[in-house]
Amino acid sequence: MALTSITEDASGFVLLSDYVPGIIQEIRYHSTFNFIGDRIDGYEEPIALLTKEAARALQAVSNEMNTCGYRVKVFDAYRPVAAVKHFTFWGVEDQDVRMKPYFYPELEKQELFNRGYIAKQSSHSRGSAIDLTLFDMKTGKEMDMGGPFDYFGELSHPDYRGITEEQYNNRMFLQKAMVRNGFKTLDCEWWHFVLTNEPYPDTYFTFPVSKESLMRH
Repeated sequence: MALTSITEDASGFVLLSDYVPGIIQEIRYHSTFNFIGDRIDGYEEPIALLTKEAARALQAVSNEMNTCGYRVKVFDAYRPVAAVKHFTFWGVEDQDVRMKPYFYPELEKQELFNRGYIAKQSSHSRGSAIDLTLFDMKTGKEMDMGGPFDYFGELSHPDYRGITEEQYNNRMFLQKAMVRNGFKTLDCEWWHFVLTNEPYPDTYFTFPVSKESLMRH
């Protein structure tokens, strides 16, 4: 097994909007509308950063979706190590459950880590993972996926069948497009994908989410 390394070298990263100009970005961890309820450490700007390889693959997804009348909408991309630590410290703090009704109504906070909904080391910190959905240009709304981003529970499992046929088909439509263009799925989150041949499989990055991080290299 390869040893993991930690670095602040952002030279292999790009601004996703440079590769996918029509992308919609709603970077939830830069806002307070997330499962913690605060802006998350390391998110200095509401932008998506990714490795060049992942950005190129997503560009292919976006081009394909555009021809079908959809745009890609991103909730999270590269996530600094500091953000994952923020999640972990929050997990230890028993009292803070103010966002429970919205994001984890069926589970106790501690279960989020035990069941794998929140990782203490995230694939997002390796720079080739993305959380996304599709935006329907005809209706002017997100595609109905049968459950919201970052909802922790069975409802979010991609293969969950307790939703309508249309909602399930929408999930599969997104999943097939992502897999076709080089991404793999996660079994408990319909919105989460990781580049199969990620360039930094054993490296976790620490630089903050900002344009300045990229300009330093």
